Amino acid sequence: MTANPPLSGVIAYPVTPFDRGSGDVDLAALRQLTDELVDAGSHGIAPLGSTGENAYLSESEWDAVCETTLQTVAGRVSTLVGVSHWSTDGTVRRARVAARHGATAIMVLPQVYWKLTEAELVRHFATVAAATDLPMMLYNNPGTSGTDLNPQTVVALARQIPNLTMVKESSGDAARFRAIRELSDGALSVYNGSNPLALEAFRSGAAGWCTAAACLVPQWCLELHAAATGERQERADTVLAELLPFLEFIVAHGLPRTIKAGLEIQARDTGRPRAPLQPLPDEVTGELRSLLARLESHPILDDPATASA
Repeated sequence: MTANPPLSGVIAYPVTPFDRGSGDVDLAALRQLTDELVDAGSHGIAPLGSTGENAYLSESEWDAVCETTLQTVAGRVSTLVGVSHWSTDGTVRRARVAARHGATAIMVLPQVYWKLTEAELVRHFATVAAATDLPMMLYNNPGTSGTDLNPQTVVALARQIPNLTMVKESSGDAARFRAIRELSDGALSVYNGSNPLALEAFRSGAAGWCTAAACLVPQWCLELHAAATGERQERADTVLAELLPFLEFIVAHGLPRTIKAGLEIQARDTGRPRAPLQPLPDEVTGELRSLLARLESHPILDDPATASA
């Protein structure tokens, strides 16, 4: 069986904007950011991931963000909605909301407090998958979930759950991209969620790059993808070398903090992160400002002889 993924390329993860005065979700700012991501050329939009602070939203806020994002995209590109919740019932409810509003696919992280047994994981994923007919992406991010799903476990889960067809791998172990594809005989499409490994992931056959970096430097992300998948490996190495300090920075300092700080630097205000998250400290924001200024003024994307079409 060969995977035919419903998503590919650069899949952009928007933050969830909050009004600076009231702290409420700012749906107008969300619509603007979503439009900007689509207009910039992103191949897919993925609301309500960890970058979108989904863990800090009420159910009514979650529903509003889901509906607003999908209505704004309006089928122009594929959409992937993060539906994770502490409970299976909550995850099922979110999956059905995403399906009702026209999501292309759903993404599920085992968002847990108690460590789940293998049987509990199977039941959780299978129940969520059965709630809709959408393809499902399993999200492995041990840094945020506390649960590390190795390639063998991922493939075993997929064999029991027919519409589990995709895996977002964010453990930071580059060997897993190829391992998942090989162990599943190509039936599982693999997506990179570890920003610094973007190029290595594409070279290992990853179908896409799930990234919040596109909120701030979309053309750099798109150029890296175009070069890597267009067999222009020297060009890809050059692009990554310039982009890597920025990618390492946003991972090291936390995506909601850094992306919102970067958007403010670019005069695209999306408010503060929601407590307990706090804004990026001023001295660190200065580092981000320098990184962005360097990329924005860099001639690498202006060279018609090498840049992607």
